[in-house]
Amino acid sequence: MAISDIKEYAHLTEADVEAIGHELDAIRRDIEDARGERDARYVRNTIRLQRGLEIGGRAVLFGSRKRSLWLLGTGMLSLSKIIENMELGHNVMHGQWDWMNDPEVHSANWEWDNADPSAHWKQTHNYLHHKYTNILGMDDDVGYGLLRVTRDQRWKPFYLGNIAYNAILASLFQYGIAIQLLELGKVIQGRDDRERTKELGSEVLAKIGKQTLKDYVVHPALTGKAWKSTLTANATANFVRNLWTNAVIFCGHFPDGAEKFTKADVENETHAEWYLRQMLGSANISGGRVMDFMTGNLSYQIEHHIFPDLPSNRYHEISLRVKALCEKYDLPYTTGPFAVQYWKSWRTIAKLSLPDKYLTDTRDAAPETASERGFGGEAAVDPLTGRRVGLATAIEKSRKRGFVRRVLGMR
Repeated sequence: MAISDIKEYAHLTEADVEAIGHELDAIRRDIEDARGERDARYVRNTIRLQRGLEIGGRAVLFGSRKRSLWLLGTGMLSLSKIIENMELGHNVMHGQWDWMNDPEVHSANWEWDNADPSAHWKQTHNYLHHKYTNILGMDDDVGYGLLRVTRDQRWKPFYLGNIAYNAILASLFQYGIAIQLLELGKVIQGRDDRERTKELGSEVLAKIGKQTLKDYVVHPALTGKAWKSTLTANATANFVRNLWTNAVIFCGHFPDGAEKFTKADVENETHAEWYLRQMLGSANISGGRVMDFMTGNLSYQIEHHIFPDLPSNRYHEISLRVKALCEKYDLPYTTGPFAVQYWKSWRTIAKLSLPDKYLTDTRDAAPETASERGFGGEAAVDPLTGRRVGLATAIEKSRKRGFVRRVLGMR
């Protein structure tokens, strides 16, 4: 079952939650006060790198009938699209660089290299997803209206296709995101505002048309006799970007430890409780600075969800303080290597394609979604060490008990 009482689940008192909120507010103030030329230089250098890769890649593709040049050009274009979507588009549109007062990197002006209109994305992502993160029935990113990712979603035969649906979604991710604001489920049921749907649909089709014209007509035509190989290079670069973006986002939201919540959680929710929900509902990726950059620093998904509008290049230093805060209150800090986090996401998608009767874990202590009934209680103090004992310790003890049961069951 999803969490319906966050304070009980996290073994925290109201005073604890407010104290966590004050400490996180202090981190925000420190970073805001420290923003300056180093951060501005970072984003400008990132833009130069991205544009250099794109221009260079498209220049190389003039010779793309030669396999080595096709591979080089496709690789450069793929990197360019990943950087533009992840480190630039996503972060610029969150307003991370608005403090610079530079029109080029202001959230109001950026239109990204993606099928989803920026204005649509800012509504579905910045507002709905980040405000209602992982809340069933309020955050459409919980399964994207297509996948079953928690047992709180009632099983239907439709979910037998979970694996196939996610493979298709990953391959065409930019288009899946593009139609998100249309809420096609409501359209099919006739519960939408038809005029509004037509307006939004026209905007989506216009953006898809613009992207299609650029990638599959204009740029291939510019390379003359190499137009066919250029077209396949562009299609491959879009495919690579789609797969990578999907993987990074899924690693941040669907591996074990990224919890789901009920609508009851947001009733009278304080800002400190919102902070706590972001910490419990997100997961990080470990892997070093190259991984950080290629994920748009969404390898720090926890920090991003706490501070979505702070510069992404600051998430590493923020993470050190957030992790220390989790240790102080014995809260889980969910992180792991990319391969492990992505595997756990696919494992959840695979097993939840089946009815609950075929699943072994209880509904309250499933690795992909737990509840306060699985780990609820009050924090205690270890009399020997004086260390606070709370949720993270409770989860670890539960995992050990589960391991022992599985071992004994095999004998």
